[in-house]
Amino acid sequence: MSEVDRVPSPAAPPAVAATAPEEKKGKEPEREKLPPIVSAGAGATAGLDRGSKGQISTSSSFISTVNQKKEAAENRSSPTHLVFPNIKNVRDLPPICLDVRQKQRTSIDALSSEMKTPVLPEPVLPVQPKTMKDFLEDVEKAKSSGDWKTVHDFYLTMFDSFPELNAAFKKDASASFNTIEDSGINAKFVNAVYDALLNTPQDIQKTVLKGIINSLLREWKGPRTKDDLRAYFILLQNPQFNNTSTYVIYAHLLRQIATLVEADHHFLVHWFKKLSQKRFKQLVERLLQFISLRLFPAKPEEFPPISKCSWWIPSASKVLALLNTANNLVHPPLIPYTDFYNSTLDHIDLMEEYHTWQSFGNSHRFSFCQYPFVISIAAKKIIIQRDSEQQMISIARQSLVDKVSRRQRPDMNMLFLNMKVRRTHLVSDSLDELTRKRADLKKKLKVTFVGEAGLDMGGLTKEWFLLLIRQIFHPDYGMFTYHKDSYCHWFSSFKCDNYSEFRLVGILMGLAVYNSITLDIRFPPCCYKKLLSPPIVPNDQSMPVGICSVTTDDLCQIMPELAHGLSELLSYEGNVEEDFYSTFQVFQEEFGIIKSYNLKPGGDKIAVTNQNRKEYVQLYIDFLLNKSIYKQFAAFYYGFHSVCASNALMLLRPEEVEILVCGSPELDMHALQRSTQYDGYAKTDLTIRYFWDVVLGFPLDLQKKLLHFTTGSDRVPVGGMADLNFKISKNETSTNWLPVAHTCFNQLCLPPYKSKKDLKQKLIIGISNSEGFGLE
Repeated sequence: MSEVDRVPSPAAPPAVAATAPEEKKGKEPEREKLPPIVSAGAGATAGLDRGSKGQISTSSSFISTVNQKKEAAENRSSPTHLVFPNIKNVRDLPPICLDVRQKQRTSIDALSSEMKTPVLPEPVLPVQPKTMKDFLEDVEKAKSSGDWKTVHDFYLTMFDSFPELNAAFKKDASASFNTIEDSGINAKFVNAVYDALLNTPQDIQKTVLKGIINSLLREWKGPRTKDDLRAYFILLQNPQFNNTSTYVIYAHLLRQIATLVEADHHFLVHWFKKLSQKRFKQLVERLLQFISLRLFPAKPEEFPPISKCSWWIPSASKVLALLNTANNLVHPPLIPYTDFYNSTLDHIDLMEEYHTWQSFGNSHRFSFCQYPFVISIAAKKIIIQRDSEQQMISIARQSLVDKVSRRQRPDMNMLFLNMKVRRTHLVSDSLDELTRKRADLKKKLKVTFVGEAGLDMGGLTKEWFLLLIRQIFHPDYGMFTYHKDSYCHWFSSFKCDNYSEFRLVGILMGLAVYNSITLDIRFPPCCYKKLLSPPIVPNDQSMPVGICSVTTDDLCQIMPELAHGLSELLSYEGNVEEDFYSTFQVFQEEFGIIKSYNLKPGGDKIAVTNQNRKEYVQLYIDFLLNKSIYKQFAAFYYGFHSVCASNALMLLRPEEVEILVCGSPELDMHALQRSTQYDGYAKTDLTIRYFWDVVLGFPLDLQKKLLHFTTGSDRVPVGGMADLNFKISKNETSTNWLPVAHTCFNQLCLPPYKSKKDLKQKLIIGISNSEGFGLE
């Protein structure tokens, strides 16, 4: 792929008139007007701390320099003029993120690598004979002698312009490197230069920043060259941008990168994915810190007024989006997706962000919801819960208005989704109730077991979920198949006349998210990917739902042995047709009868060969995970979305949907200890001290068993252990008894054991033999 014409933007990056050779001397004094940077204290950043005199402190120094250059350009007879856009209005920025509201998710990297446009000739680069070895030797000599002139001259030349950066760091100055796979940059040399920079004298660090300013103020004519992209790629890695005193320069760099055309972004994305994990993580953390400190500055006077730099955060978010796309292209990712979370956003008005996004989409009105990868799962849960509550209130209010308009007496029960079920007919009664009360699914759930007294204060609702899930997922029920190798359930491909019970399971999952109940369900990640395909139910009912692209990795999460066998077929070096003797056909057993299915028309007559085996494997996986269970999964999909029909779902990754439904697998027993409530015990009692000594010393598998024994699930709610409302109650019985759990209330009833050994023995017996035990 090559360069494409750059679309003119109403908010073009700052530009300055090109300087003619004879004018260069006249410009030099202006550059000297940049305030010097004072020496900073030691530390990881070897900072550019703010001082009382001479510093690059806020935008005032940077913008004043720009204004001086503008005035100088206007006073000269040069035909070109500096263009410096009005930075007060964020609407000057063009839309900076793909529309996440669309029905099918797309990616920045979706641009075809075959895009063909005329390749611009790269400019002739200056000669840069210095190698990394030469540079490191110069640095060592400077450290021992105290004479930094050689090193200073190197940095002065290298950061003077984009061509000089390319001359210094390009592997081969004569090669064009116009491919997405190779940036052509000597990454080790870049790392060495930046690692040394923070330990150089302040005048060298100031020189680098002055050079970057001059490069960013250059006037651009036409589209960017690949050398320009390389320069941006190099400058973005500068560790000086960790310091707030450089944020004005950093912001302008980010803006220029953010406003590049999509073809240029495509190159940068593929170059980013080649960075080392350490350098990539540093880029992400630097951008997240930049956003956090702009939102909540420790010293507000360090930054220009928000009205003058409202484009800072949108620009940084756009560059983060490029890094996020790069991260998603690598398998496994360079860093976990959770490393893109910005916990600072937990403290802003999330609903205002959500409503802005709902109202304006991805127009010029910025919202963090345009970039959901930076919003933590805890913050997303708050958005979903409040959106759910607003829908609940709205529907309940409408029911009340309807009653009053018909002159009927209002009944408080009309404000809830009231389920009345018999324990002996749990599945059929639940299905009947949910079908009959389909219009009430978004009301608060309350459950009553027929013939039993008691008010549902949350315990009966949780018990209903536990019992129903246990019954539906039982192997004898036939709806789901449990795969022992992967410890997960998958949809049975058996054909039937009615798929309403699959719809019931979808409704259950939706109600669990809606009512903040954690379910003990083991679906593979592929299930949640299908559940968001698409994230919003299409208006056209004929459109397929629950269909997503699947790979051997997805199959491996369900049927690892079969996935391994297919991978072996792909890598087999012999004659596939003669040795395997397979056709494009699949055989499945249904109720004792072997049935065959063609993977493509006439598949039973098409042999699998070395040439078509990739197609065979892909069709096989697609059949197993999509086509063979389409009707079952479609019913499940519609059931889930009948409850959770919210645009907030578009903010979620498949992994995040799983955490909302099933909780997080990350256990923090110390957090559980801090949040535990006691009834009949005090936290200083000997039995309680014994209990926590034992539990904190348990291996992870026993800690999970304890959690499952007491709560019905071995996972943690999104809000953490505190959201469990875990309680230990004193059981005034013989110490020969085992502990008892009330899973509906997350309560453990513990006899007052007299020794740690006795408590440990009884607790392990109880939690290790708890299948069908302790549920009350």
